[in-house]
Amino acid sequence: MNDAASKDKRRKLVDATMRRSGHSPYALIETLHTVQEAYGYLDDENLRYVSEALRVPLSKIYGVATFYHFFTLKPQGDHTAVLCTGTACYIKGVPGILAAIKKSFSIEDGETTEDNKLSLLTARCIGSCGLAPAIVLDGEIAGQITPEIVVDRIGRMIHDA
Repeated sequence: MNDAASKDKRRKLVDATMRRSGHSPYALIETLHTVQEAYGYLDDENLRYVSEALRVPLSKIYGVATFYHFFTLKPQGDHTAVLCTGTACYIKGVPGILAAIKKSFSIEDGETTEDNKLSLLTARCIGSCGLAPAIVLDGEIAGQITPEIVVDRIGRMIHDA
């Protein structure tokens, strides 16, 4: 670990999480959550650090980080849109909503816009089937959406920031 990283308050949060578990490999997911919350994403330097500290192979850490939808290996935009692609949402129009977002903001699923204003993600289910189709905009669920509503809300969200 370089000297600057050791003085970083975010790194101290990660260390505290690992210390609480006695640096047990079983604390991997909790530790990755802390890294994600502190840094915004899971970067290579932190993944190597966690690998050494918890004595978990880096390949296993990458496997966990890519398996769980919550984790991201790339920096996220200032705002996030997570579109539900579950059965209820799909049937009620998510393909058209996704196409409208892609076209309006020149973005693909899993990407961040060039200006870093918006990250677009999809999720298999967000647990709001009664609101279908649904999207999570900056952590807030919006239900019974249409392409027009979503494009308008995202536009206001990224331009009012």
